[in-house]
Amino acid sequence: MRNMTPNIRTRIAPSPTGYFHVGTARTALFNFVYARKHGGEFVLRIEDTDVKRNKQEFETDIVREMDWLGLAPDETYRQSELVETHKKAIQTLIAADKAYISHELSKEDPEKKVSVVRLRNRGETVAFADLIRGEITFDTTELGDFVIARSVSEPLYHLAVVVDDAEMNITHVIRGEDHISNTPRQILIQRALGYAEPHYAHLPLILAPDKSKMSKRKHTFAIVRQLREDGFLPEAINNFLMLLGWNPGGDKEKMSIDEIILLFDIQHVHKSGAVFNMEKLKWLNKEYLREMSEEDFNAHALAYLKEAHIPGFAETLARKVLPLIKERITMWSEIREMAKEGEFDYFFISPSVEKERLIWKDTSAKRTKEHLKHIYEVLNDADTSVFENSESIKNLIWNYAESEGRGEVLWPIRYALSGKERSPDPFSLIAILGKEESLSRIKAAITHVV
Repeated sequence: MRNMTPNIRTRIAPSPTGYFHVGTARTALFNFVYARKHGGEFVLRIEDTDVKRNKQEFETDIVREMDWLGLAPDETYRQSELVETHKKAIQTLIAADKAYISHELSKEDPEKKVSVVRLRNRGETVAFADLIRGEITFDTTELGDFVIARSVSEPLYHLAVVVDDAEMNITHVIRGEDHISNTPRQILIQRALGYAEPHYAHLPLILAPDKSKMSKRKHTFAIVRQLREDGFLPEAINNFLMLLGWNPGGDKEKMSIDEIILLFDIQHVHKSGAVFNMEKLKWLNKEYLREMSEEDFNAHALAYLKEAHIPGFAETLARKVLPLIKERITMWSEIREMAKEGEFDYFFISPSVEKERLIWKDTSAKRTKEHLKHIYEVLNDADTSVFENSESIKNLIWNYAESEGRGEVLWPIRYALSGKERSPDPFSLIAILGKEESLSRIKAAITHVV
């Protein structure tokens, strides 16, 4: 691994003890962007040495979601495969009398004696230049001779991280601000082993909407897998996560990953916590959905419609509905929700209508019937080509609606076609349903008005 390369190398080092969290995803993204910005390399290191809490499903989830977000690492390692290197480092420190074996009572079982390894700490002042927060200084006296291994063959977190970062030539450690307090211990271990000190940058925490600390147990939306299943696009999530603690200056908010890499400057990262704003994420997602090619959008949207088992579903008709769906949704799962609530049923099966609802406000039943008959005749006499788009249908009906009262004319048509109090405009409905089906539904409505 160690080739003393001068290239910038960053890393993300998640533990497979839970599903991939937006906090980890944001940290991975910043590391990925920083490496790409400077022509460097991005490393994934699965820190899987906590045997009791590790699960293969969590490791699989981390790799899958990073791949889905487009954060493919240049190299991947598993910490459990690196333990021999950690053991050599422990032996090196003991041999140089920079660490020692301490025989003491176990904290877990006071009646049991253990032999831990402690680093000799001279109580020196540790200072480092954080790329985000500036100079940070620690007096390490109060740390004492802290434990770096449970035994000569069982390294603890701080030692393992330091050794792995050095072996992998990590030049920049970009991580959450909750790791700031870990830095002095790790610098002391680096100095004892004669390692070069990497550059540090500590990102602000992501806060929940109530400004409390984000939790993957308490906040289900904080799990990347859940966001994917809810129908968010990876482009929108990446864009959103970058804005949690950074902006390029100005009003620009919507940016592709290539634009982000071009504009990114780590010194413009904020120091204060960033609030997770679901409405902002939805807005961004809607913008990216609108930008999708017709082919890609239709393929995804049709898949959701087919899975919904809508009564009378027909793909030919469904394709006509897709432009309306594209205007309405902010994320894919809304198609599923709308279908579940029956919002698409009337496109595929004729709706039931009620006389009282056909009539607009104080309009009489007689007038409503006259309007429906007139529209029926106009549509019946129209050439089939008129039904190819909603604008030509609107041109056919609009003058009559203007002269007789838009609500009086358009409401009963819309309700007759959809059976809903809320639906697309009647011109769009007629264009989707086509001439024959539209006439059939209007004719059925006429019989309801006595």
